[in-house]
Amino acid sequence: MELTERKKKVLRSVVDLYIRTAEPVGSKAITELPDMKYSSATIRNEMAELTTMGYLEQPHTSAGRIPSAAGYRLYVDELMSDYRLSIDETRSISTAIEEKMQRVDKMVEKVAKLVSQATDLPAISVASRHGSATVKRFDLILAGQGSVILVVMLSSDEVVNKLIKLPVSVTETDTKLLGAVLNAAMTGLTADEFTAELLEKVMAAAGVAAALVPVIVDFTTDTLRRSGSTNMAVAGHSRLLGLPEYRDVDKAQKVLSSIDEDALSNLPAVMMNEHGTKVLVGPENVAQELKDTSVVMTKFDIGDGMQGMIGVVGPTRMDYAKVTARLSYFAESLSKLFTKPETPQLPEAPHEDQ
Repeated sequence: MELTERKKKVLRSVVDLYIRTAEPVGSKAITELPDMKYSSATIRNEMAELTTMGYLEQPHTSAGRIPSAAGYRLYVDELMSDYRLSIDETRSISTAIEEKMQRVDKMVEKVAKLVSQATDLPAISVASRHGSATVKRFDLILAGQGSVILVVMLSSDEVVNKLIKLPVSVTETDTKLLGAVLNAAMTGLTADEFTAELLEKVMAAAGVAAALVPVIVDFTTDTLRRSGSTNMAVAGHSRLLGLPEYRDVDKAQKVLSSIDEDALSNLPAVMMNEHGTKVLVGPENVAQELKDTSVVMTKFDIGDGMQGMIGVVGPTRMDYAKVTARLSYFAESLSKLFTKPETPQLPEAPHEDQ
């Protein structure tokens, strides 16, 4: 079954109306739109086929249709119109972030609150310094036959360890030699400096224990990338309670309990190699707890080797075009603010969400 331009037009109209009303959309509502010149029978047929194709769903209590996760995905990727911020919206956002900040952790909290206020949705704000941590020291401890404990101390004084099953038989002398080689060649380096050439050099010098080196390098680079200085804040949980989707107390409680730093902690990694705005619809989310919501995220530069990320969590029915436009404007304004020569400072956030 072909996804024709007419089907796309009907799907876009269904999503737009559902975003606006939070009610299942019937064919009559579609035919009454000013730019829809098809008969009610034609619209009904197209909606039925879109349902068969998986882009629409029909709640059992209603004759109308609502978008599926696949429908929202197509809408975000191809169908939604650009949302142009009004002068009042741009002025409101600019005013909120124009003053200067003094501490990154306070900035993260304030930005989360400001984004939540601007979008009327729960918001996440992150500031991170990825890739700047280094290894201060390696230690290898034999842990009985067939295994060794790798201990890595980072420049931040964080200590991590890993139990490694030995692929070959090594002695305490072998592990001491490997430890000396690691400390001579691989300390003071960032994750990006752990190159293939370095790996070969260390393996050549490691003797009998050379087979351990790739495992140690993989663990160390992964640790360095995850250990960059990261501050995160989440604000505006209660804003979900005003949405029709969460009038059911049990459903609201389930979603609210999932919007925390643990559930959202993987989102910055999703944005690491992304440019522009990223939209995760329903099941596309990295955390199981967020599979019934959508997340919209974008990045901004803080300067001094740091990067920021802002995003919102909400129902799949959110107004993606408006949310994307507001987050993009926020990100652009924050990048300009934080990369100025002087240290920026945000205004004091209100004590309670507006």
